Amino acid sequence: MIQELHAIKAECESIQSFLEITVGDNIEEIAERGNDLAVYIARTGKMLADSKYHRNKALSTSIVREMGKQANIPPSVLSKLVDAATFDENYVADWVERLNRTATHQLDWMRTLTSKAKEEMRLSNPISQR
Repeated sequence: MIQELHAIKAECESIQSFLEITVGDNIEEIAERGNDLAVYIARTGKMLADSKYHRNKALSTSIVREMGKQANIPPSVLSKLVDAATFDENYVADWVERLNRTATHQLDWMRTLTSKAKEEMRLSNPISQR
C-alpha cells in the first residue's frame, strides 16, 4: 500500500527528531538505538519508494509538461518548469533519501561505539588477556 504524501511528511518529521538525538556512552542505549536505526533504515526505504511514486505520478500527469510540448519549449526550460510543478514531491523524496542515509551513517557509528566498548571491556579484564 502506498502511503499518502502528507503522511510521509509527518513520518519524516518524527524520524528527523529521532535522528537529531545525541547518543550517550551507555552500551545498552547504543544497542537499542542501533536496533531502532535498523528499523528506520527499512522504513525510510519504503517511504522513499512511495515518495518517488508520488513524484513520478505528478510528473506523468503534469499539465506543464503537456503545455510545454505543445508550445515547443526547449527541453531544458521544460525540465525546470516540471521541477517547479512537482516541488513538493521532489522535496519529500529528497528528505526521505537524506533520512535514510543519515540513519545508515548513524548505524555505522553505533557499530563503531559497540566495538570500542567491547575492546575496552577486553582490556579492562586481565583474565581474558592470556
